[in-house]
Amino acid sequence: MTACEDRLLHLHALLDGELDAVNSVAFEAHLKSCVGCAEEFARLERVSEQARDPALQYRAPSSLRARIEADIAAQRPAQSRSVPPTVRKSVSSWMAGGAVTALAASLALLVAVPQLTTGSVQDQLVANHVRSLLANHLTDVATSNRHVVKPWFNGRIDFAPPVPELAGQGFPLVGGRLDYLDGRVVPAIVYHRRLHTINLFVLPAGSFSSPVGIITRREGYGLERWTSGGLEFWAVSDIDSHELEQFRDAFVRATG
Repeated sequence: MTACEDRLLHLHALLDGELDAVNSVAFEAHLKSCVGCAEEFARLERVSEQARDPALQYRAPSSLRARIEADIAAQRPAQSRSVPPTVRKSVSSWMAGGAVTALAASLALLVAVPQLTTGSVQDQLVANHVRSLLANHLTDVATSNRHVVKPWFNGRIDFAPPVPELAGQGFPLVGGRLDYLDGRVVPAIVYHRRLHTINLFVLPAGSFSSPVGIITRREGYGLERWTSGGLEFWAVSDIDSHELEQFRDAFVRATG
C-alpha cells in the first residue's frame, strides 16, 4: 500500500522531531489506522538508521585542512597588493554608506508597509485547528442557524463577526466556539466540506495589518487569510487549496 499523498510531509516531520506535541499525537493516531503511512514511516526509519552507520560516513584527512589554510594565507597578501589603497578606501566607504542606506530603507519599510502575520501565529492557527478535532471541542454552540451562532458571541467578545450560511455553496455551517489566538480570545466559526472541517478564526485587523491575502500550507494544512470590514479572517482546513479558495470567495460574497 502507498502512503497518503497529503501526509508525506508529516511523515518526514515526525521522523525529524519537527512536529509539535498536538500534531505529533494526531499523526501517530493516523499511523495506527493507515497501513500505507505506517509502512512508509517504517521504511523511512530504516533508511535513517542506515544513513547513521559510521561505515558510510566519509572523514576528510587532517592534511586537507592544513592545505586549505595554507592556500588562503598565500592568497591574502596578493589580493591586498592588487588593490590600490585609494581604491580600497573608496570601496570601504561605499560599503559603509550602502549599509547605512540599506538599514534606513529597511526601517522605513517596517514603518510604511503593513506587517504580515508572523509564522508563529500560523503555527498557533494549525495547532488550534488540530486541537479542536482531537479534544472533541469543535463547537461551544452547535447549530447550522446563523441567527443562533452570531448572537451567541455577543458579550463574549468585543466585536461582532459575520456568520453567513454557506450550505448552498457546499460549506454548511456547523456552529461556533471561543478560542485563543496570539494572546486574545477570538471566535472560531466552524463549517464543513463533506467530511472535512474548516475552522474560520476572526480577529480585529490591527493598524498595521496587511490587506494582502495569504494562501499557504503548513504541516499539511491549508491556511487562507483575508481582511474585510476592519476584521482579519483565517480559514484553516485539510481540504485542498482550491476548495479553500472557493470557501473564501463564497464567504466574501455572502458578507458583501
